[in-house]
Amino acid sequence: MQDIYKSSLLYDFYGELLTDHQKEIYEDYVLNDLSLVEIAEQKGISKQGVHDLIKRCDKILNEYEAKLKLIEKFNNTKKDIEKICKLTDDDEIKSIAENILENY
Repeated sequence: MQDIYKSSLLYDFYGELLTDHQKEIYEDYVLNDLSLVEIAEQKGISKQGVHDLIKRCDKILNEYEAKLKLIEKFNNTKKDIEKICKLTDDDEIKSIAENILENY
């Protein structure tokens, strides 16, 4: 389950940097929960081809995160905002922080 969560988070942040073909197959596998066989049949390619493309996409997305660290920054910011909510007694500050968390 953790791998799917990580993959979907990577896709949310960096998916637009993949080609259209890569996006279609990666979305089918990660977001739409289709099997390699189902995707291969739909796209008219081999199961091994689908597997290789998904692995290549995972590598590409992880390389983007290693360089840009957007997910790491996102998670750190979210934790900091949660701390602000816990530490403040000011209703206005708490409301603003909670609003940021809801929309983050």
